Amino acid sequence: MGGRVELRQLEVFLAVVEAGTISAAARRLGTAQSVVSTVVRALEEDLGAGLFVRTSRRAVPTDAGRALVPEARRLLAGVSQARAAVRGAEEGPTGPVAVGVVTTMHPVDLPRLLQRFTAEHPRVSVSMRVFADGSRGLLRALVEGELDAAFLSWPFRPPGAVALRPLVRAPLRLLLPAGHPLASPGPVELADLAGERWIDGPPGFGNRLQVDAVFERAGARRHVVLEVPDVSTFPRYVAAGLGPAFVPGSVPVPPGCHEQAVTGEQPGWTLSLATARPSPERPARRAVTAFVEAVERDVRRVSTRGR
Repeated sequence: MGGRVELRQLEVFLAVVEAGTISAAARRLGTAQSVVSTVVRALEEDLGAGLFVRTSRRAVPTDAGRALVPEARRLLAGVSQARAAVRGAEEGPTGPVAVGVVTTMHPVDLPRLLQRFTAEHPRVSVSMRVFADGSRGLLRALVEGELDAAFLSWPFRPPGAVALRPLVRAPLRLLLPAGHPLASPGPVELADLAGERWIDGPPGFGNRLQVDAVFERAGARRHVVLEVPDVSTFPRYVAAGLGPAFVPGSVPVPPGCHEQAVTGEQPGWTLSLATARPSPERPARRAVTAFVEAVERDVRRVSTRGR
């Protein structure tokens, strides 16, 4: 056997196999017939085997030539994929990013964030999903690989496979119907509110999880009688006299509601961005990392502007 086999030799070899003759392969490659013949002979010497039986009209692959065909194609395809991977790395992240969202996203302006993100990373596609069981469903979908990232509100320790990045924490305001017996200028105890007929999100939603956790730490349980998935609509139900509710400060309050101070621990609402921790089974993807970085930049921009 001779020296090292080169990619160019394999390309010329396959051109001869596919074209059927040395002259046709030369035309396909845009080179001289003598160059093709020289390259094929060099490859045969390197491999120590004849690759073609040459007749006046055809170049017919030998058994060795036929054995080389699939391997040559595999090697060239691998090189092509490697080049594409390097080119993709230079051009930036690519691929889909599945993102779970909650109904209240303040202070993340998701449409504007996605506008900037897709302009910076045009080869990344983003899809958004909402789950019927809120933050609990988002967390489960993230663990099971249905989502790449999720905006959620989760007051507990997340599963070990999940990284939770708090983006913003804001106190929740207690709204009572105007004229409610407990409505007063001074604060009230959480325990005094436990027997009320509450308005909140369904089980598993972030607002519900946060407030339930505060009541439990205060040694009280409350009774939610009206479950509404969109926290921004809670004040309308409060104004209708259906019961009290805790809402984020960003939610407008209509007439008919009384904002009531409470003593003790103040319920808060934390919006976090959750992602799967990288693992051998689920390695980090550049598109997801770029999305996380874009969200964190956006939140920093908003918080700096608000100072």
